[in-house]
Amino acid sequence: MTPPTAAAPDSFLLAADERRMPIGMYGRVRSRELIRVRPGVYAPTAWWRGLEPHARYVERVKAAALVFPGSAFMRESAAALHGLPIFGDPAFIHLFDPSRRSTRTFGDVVVHALTGHREVIRLDGRLVTDLVSTVVDTSRYLTPAYALAVIDASLRRGMNTTDLHDWSAADPDRRNERMLAWAWEFADGRAESSGESVSRAVISWLGFPVPVLQQVFSAEGVDDRSDFWWPTYRAIGESDGYGKYRAETAEEAVRKIVREKVREDRLRRQSDGFARWDWRDAHRVTLLEKKLRHAGLPQVMPRDRAMLATIRPLR
Repeated sequence: MTPPTAAAPDSFLLAADERRMPIGMYGRVRSRELIRVRPGVYAPTAWWRGLEPHARYVERVKAAALVFPGSAFMRESAAALHGLPIFGDPAFIHLFDPSRRSTRTFGDVVVHALTGHREVIRLDGRLVTDLVSTVVDTSRYLTPAYALAVIDASLRRGMNTTDLHDWSAADPDRRNERMLAWAWEFADGRAESSGESVSRAVISWLGFPVPVLQQVFSAEGVDDRSDFWWPTYRAIGESDGYGKYRAETAEEAVRKIVREKVREDRLRRQSDGFARWDWRDAHRVTLLEKKLRHAGLPQVMPRDRAMLATIRPLR
């Protein structure tokens, strides 16, 4: 279980702002009280190191917005500001400049030259591509399962695959069109997390039957929802997200674990097979396959080896 992160600072510390950056700032950097997020932008070290990789990327993008206030963010960087799923800590910050004829990279910043039109909106004071173009642009450059997670997340926010498909079809960028066509067809906003989206993709590619999502079970005066339900085989699948166990104190964490165990026991009593896995398990496809088979699920279709090859075990 990941411990709670330190509280976020009110804002980054800017070297250019003499009112907020006293002479002693450089001593604080040498003593490792502060860490440089990017040139001219600093943050408390304890807070920064407590961030998970995806959250660190979000903050890197926010720091870049301070340095490039008039620039518009796109792809993963816009996705981060829109609150869409981010996977790990991507290497680059993505901006775009419609006046450029070629894409250039400056350190960790990529300034894209685009042929197609992008709507730009202001989000919390920062310029970003609108949600539909952000979803399509980001998904084009992700692996299929991660692209599905981004698209599922956009559907949970009220988008629809018709709008996404139409925007993609009109875009001069044709990268990964076949993958996107699969994602438009397979996307489902009922998937409540990236873990569920990735798991759903892997389950399909392994050849298992299509599950019902978010099935409600009523028993003992309580309604419980399962992530995955196979009614023909009376099997339940749960994709574990460790965020549900995070707590400010050890006592609260224990209470959450006990509540989840009680919930699992209720679900087990209403099923003939039960499988639980986590984010890492979903990337170790052989392990997930064994868990699902142990729960009594048959593989009714051949494995899709090409798609499974896009899933890499996490380090």
